[in-house]
Amino acid sequence: MTSSTERTVPTMAYGYQPEERARHRAPAALRAPFEARTWREFGYALLNLPMAITGFVWTVTMLSLSAGLLITFVGLPLLVLSLGGCRAIGRVERGRARSLLRLDVDEPGRARAKGRGFLARMGAQLGSGVNWRHVIYTLLHFPWGIITFSVSVSLFTYGWGLLTYPLWRWVFPVYFGQDGLQMYSSDDGRHGWWLHTPLDMTLSVLVGGLLVLATPWAIRGMAHVDRVMVLGLLGPSRLDDRVTELESDRGVVVDTAAADLRRIERDLHDGAQARLVALAMDLGMAKEKLLEDPAVGAVMVEEAHGEVKIALQELRDLARGIHPAILTDRGLGAALSAVAARCTVPVSVTVDLPARPVPAIEGIAYFTVSELLQNVSKHSGAARASVDVWQVEDRLMLYVSDNGRGGASLSAGSGLAGLAERLDSVDGVLAVDSPSGGPTRVTAELPWRS
Repeated sequence: MTSSTERTVPTMAYGYQPEERARHRAPAALRAPFEARTWREFGYALLNLPMAITGFVWTVTMLSLSAGLLITFVGLPLLVLSLGGCRAIGRVERGRARSLLRLDVDEPGRARAKGRGFLARMGAQLGSGVNWRHVIYTLLHFPWGIITFSVSVSLFTYGWGLLTYPLWRWVFPVYFGQDGLQMYSSDDGRHGWWLHTPLDMTLSVLVGGLLVLATPWAIRGMAHVDRVMVLGLLGPSRLDDRVTELESDRGVVVDTAAADLRRIERDLHDGAQARLVALAMDLGMAKEKLLEDPAVGAVMVEEAHGEVKIALQELRDLARGIHPAILTDRGLGAALSAVAARCTVPVSVTVDLPARPVPAIEGIAYFTVSELLQNVSKHSGAARASVDVWQVEDRLMLYVSDNGRGGASLSAGSGLAGLAERLDSVDGVLAVDSPSGGPTRVTAELPWRS
């Protein structure tokens, strides 16, 4: 048996596929100066300076004015106003990053007051870490905006200027009375270097070409720093993200529990309950027949006995759907083997766990594999399937594969999409790799707690 530390899963099972890029004949270094991304990021660098000046002037002016007026009641409301202005600047910056850098940053949560009234709301604004991160951004963005603007404009101007120099060199003899662009000149004017010879122009074209090729990568490097600043200082904090995620997961758990209750109620009403009602009526008729015609009554009792067996089987199936006894008594390996035995295709099961996980995780793992094997039985058209369960550090791994027709997906409305939502509610992950024609490989990850 393979140990948990040695087991590996094909990368495709996780759904991480190499990004398909368009085939270009020209190498990336030659395409970069003309790509839309370069021009968008260059535009972002140009706008950095006016935005940085605006944010810096606002922040320094308002904070200084607020600090000077703190001895009066006006200082605190003015400080709150200055923080609100920084939040507004941050909103503009996120929009600018979204349109030019293709960086989608969510709006950070608003400060929540612990009480009611003006003072409570003002205290929440002053104590909000999000507001002060916006202040830090406006202060740090000022020197960085100057750097990005200066470097981008300089590289762009010198690069394209030198590359196209032979096309506009005529300006100097016509309008300035000199042979070409002056690189340097001595104090007495007797010695100097003017770009006018064929060798000079060749060198200028070569240097300009190198600068043109290097400029996009310099701009992209600076744009990456901008992305880090916007994401780290203007986006939601990790705590806010976690709270939002937990609120969403709570809604999924509530909806799932309600759906399960409705399913159990429907199964009881339409299945066992209806069968037991019919059984009671049959037994009543058999009781009357036993007095008139014992032979017919015996046949009716025999039929009712068969109905009792069917009702008991339906109740067992329903109980197994809630939480199977074999899972509680013997663990995940035996329970999954029982599920595999009921599958319409041969299934090999391998469970390699150092210990039993907590009942909640164990139950979710059981129902996940059970539902995946039901999909194999109903939709795959496979001849065989396999189930592997093992532990990797703090994760419980489930891997279900079959050699069927493929085509399974996590698209909205599918059973796999609902299963993925259930796993996500407990910090789990579901990845599906199912190309048309098969095979289908599904990997599920759950947090491990023993």
